[in-house]
Order: sequence, then structure tokens, then C-alpha cells
Amino acid sequence: MGSTQFGNFGNFCRDSTLPICNIFTNSLARGGQGFGSCQLTGIPLANGQHLRNLGSILLCGLAIIISILLLWRSERKKAAVGRREMQLFLIGYIIIEICEIFTVGGFPLSTNVRLGFTAVHLGAITATLWVLLLNGVVGYQLMDDGTPLSLGLILLSAIVLFIGTGYITLDTALSWTHHFDPSLIYPNQNIGLYVMYQLAPLVFLFLFFLLEANLVLRVLGERKPMLYLIAAVILFAIGQIFEYVISIYICTGTSGKINGALFETLFTLLSVVMLWVFWSSITEDDWPMPVTGGAYT
Repeated sequence: MGSTQFGNFGNFCRDSTLPICNIFTNSLARGGQGFGSCQLTGIPLANGQHLRNLGSILLCGLAIIISILLLWRSERKKAAVGRREMQLFLIGYIIIEICEIFTVGGFPLSTNVRLGFTAVHLGAITATLWVLLLNGVVGYQLMDDGTPLSLGLILLSAIVLFIGTGYITLDTALSWTHHFDPSLIYPNQNIGLYVMYQLAPLVFLFLFFLLEANLVLRVLGERKPMLYLIAAVILFAIGQIFEYVISIYICTGTSGKINGALFETLFTLLSVVMLWVFWSSITEDDWPMPVTGGAYT
């Protein structure tokens, strides 16, 4: 699995396909020799190029279509606390999946273009999980949901995280300040990206679960929605296990044709769908939640 030394990405990149691996000099995306393990080759193309992770590319396309349908369903819902905030989360997820096509999917691209997609991808992951956490806060109706103030605060804070994560990614990859140059070579230690890309999203997810569990069990006094929330957590965890633990064995067993990234994409998609089902189930007309005026729902 991953390295035991805080901030190291070398062993993560050796055993799995993560978008962040594109920025390091030993990655195939930058003309390196790889990370010393099973290399994902995918489908051979002309001029020695390869289309890697075709399955992930197709699933990303499916995820985008399903997310657009969920956006539409959210808009048509009559009673929906946090409608706009949930739609912001879905838009963030769509951006992630678009980027994943080019960062994990492995389309033949120029190095700088792939690095640009990687920066957007990492920034979008951090920002989107932050938006999800704030969706958990919105349910408590501390302020009117869907108002310019609510949406503005969420967007502004998410943009700050997006820019910060994206900047560190590009500064590392392109050596703008040379501050992160040591992380370009093995063991690829980058504390900033480790915190912003690996740890912060997990903290956001954990806090979101606690907020929603408290809302459902103590405020609403219901149990059924927890089944959807727990299912989302389990599906997400399965995807991470495929990515970080099982991926290397799938890659070796298929001679580099596929790896765990395909299954990570699938189970993350299923997790997002279950999150939407959970949100939909707690915004029904008969929940005893106070709804104040002025919200654009």
C-alpha cells in the first residue's frame, strides 16, 4: 500500500493510478521510467503511444451523464432544503470526472496539457469535498439555503481551496519557485499536496458523515436515511480499497491492461448516487425541519 512516511507519494504511485502521479518526473506522463511496478499500458496506438484505462474513460462519461440527470432531478424536486448547494457538489463532481478522463484515463496529450488537467483535478477534489461538508452544515438551516449569501460563502471558500491546491500542483510540476523540486523525485514527498489532496478530503468526508448522522438520528428522529448514507460510505471505501490495495494485483493479472482505477471510478460514482438519494430522502415534504423564507429553492 502507500508509504509509511508522511507526505510521500512514491509508493502510492507505484501501486495505483493517481492523478497526482503525473506531476512527478519518474511518471510515464513526463517521459520517465515509471515507479518500478506494474505499468498500465492499456490499448496500443500508433507511434508507440497507448490509450490507458479505457474502462475508466467510459465510466467517467457515464458519471457525467448521470450527474447531469441528478442535477435535473434536483431542480424538479418540490421541497428541497439545500437544492442549490447539492447542485454545486454535483457540478464539482462533473469537473472531477472530466479531468479524470485526461489524467487517469491516459489520453495521449502533451505534457503541459496533462499537467494542467492534473492541477484542476486535484483542486476540484479538495474543493468539491469541501462543498459536500458545507452541504452537511446547510441541513441545520443556520442561514437560508440557496440564497446569494449561502452560495457565495460556499463558492468563495471552495475557490480558495481550489486555487491553493492547483497552485501547489503547478508549482511542483513546473518548478515556478523551485520550492517543491525535491518532491519531483522518489520518494516524492510533498507535504502541502499530501495535506490538501489526501488528508483534507478525508477529514471533510468524516465531518460530513457526523453532521448528517446527527441530523438524521437526533434532529429528524429517523433511521431509514442512514441506510443510504452508510451505503454511500461503504461504496466509497470499496473504491478506495480497489485503488490503493487491489490495483497492483489487477494490473499484474491483466498484464497492464487495467488496474484498480476502473473500479474506483465505478464505486465512487455509485457512492455519489447514494449520497444524492440520501439527500433526497431527508428533503421530503413531511420532515419536521423549519424552512425560512427567502431561499431560492
